Amino acid sequence: MRISRRRLAGQRVIVTGASSGVGRATALELARRGAHVLATARRTERLEQLAAAPTGGGRIIHEAGDICDPAFRVQLVAAATDRLGGLDAVVAAAGGGAIGRFRDLTADTFARIIDLDLVAPAELVRQSLPDLAASDDPIVVFVGSILALHPLPLHGEYCAAKAALRSLAGTLRMELAADGIDVLLVNLGPTASEFWDALVVGQRPPWSRGRRMPAERAAAAIADGMERRRREITPGWQARGFAIAARFLPGLIDLLAGRHLRTTVDADPARKKP
Repeated sequence: MRISRRRLAGQRVIVTGASSGVGRATALELARRGAHVLATARRTERLEQLAAAPTGGGRIIHEAGDICDPAFRVQLVAAATDRLGGLDAVVAAAGGGAIGRFRDLTADTFARIIDLDLVAPAELVRQSLPDLAASDDPIVVFVGSILALHPLPLHGEYCAAKAALRSLAGTLRMELAADGIDVLLVNLGPTASEFWDALVVGQRPPWSRGRRMPAERAAAAIADGMERRRREITPGWQARGFAIAARFLPGLIDLLAGRHLRTTVDADPARKKP
């Protein structure tokens, strides 16, 4: 068992979802700490801007593509090997959501969210395992959500995907220990990002609006967690408060969420009876 802190300087890292939000901030934070980052997302122009940003430490290169495409995942891992000389870490930060009652959404929406938030990160890690096993100090980072600790209404697909991702992280942590591969799960709460602007379907509920943690703070917490060999982190007081309530007061969360849900439904003209 390793006791010393992980040294990020010189580590070769894939970061997904790197065109915005926590993914972008994490790519920059890791590079500033000396890591060499292969940033990926679908928007080439955003990745080019990221790669040109000053880091003062490591470097950022990019590979644009859809992380839900199996062929691109193979290409991405090969690019890390070819362009970085190997792979020491995978940070799966890409994700998305959908808002609406489960009965009102479609099977296609469910499949899309599960693919983006569960299948894509899981299969990227599976594809990366041979290269990670060859590293001196490898780590997998799954960027999850506090909604894996306790679900909320109108987020059914997202909650299901993140809860499954949490379970997968726990399984892999045990299975990969023999290969020396660490697994860090990040339970994010409200965080500044483009999440609400890129919903697969639906719009942000009025009761979910509030103060959000800057993406840069989340990224610093992720980098610290990697260095300190943490198994799981929940950055920010809001997220930690929710985690405590999820453990000790789940009924209270259900009560408050139910009230908000009724308010949202009552305010929806499409649901009002004639």
